[in-house]
Amino acid sequence: MCTVTLSYDQNNALARRKLAALLATGLFSQKAVDDIEPTQGSVQAHRQEREAFLYHSKKSMSHVIARYL
Repeated sequence: MCTVTLSYDQNNALARRKLAALLATGLFSQKAVDDIEPTQGSVQAHRQEREAFLYHSKKSMSHVIARYL
């Protein structure tokens, strides 16, 4: 299952109607974000993913940065 995050103007009647119509199809469900507590495993996985991203980013940009040093 995937998660979609929507941002909309809660004072806009058209946006509220479209969101209500989307939820009324039954294809999507709504869940409160505040109810979800990150688990230790998900925190660790996020840290590993972040470190891997930063490592590869630094590695791929090193030749560009070295040109200006």
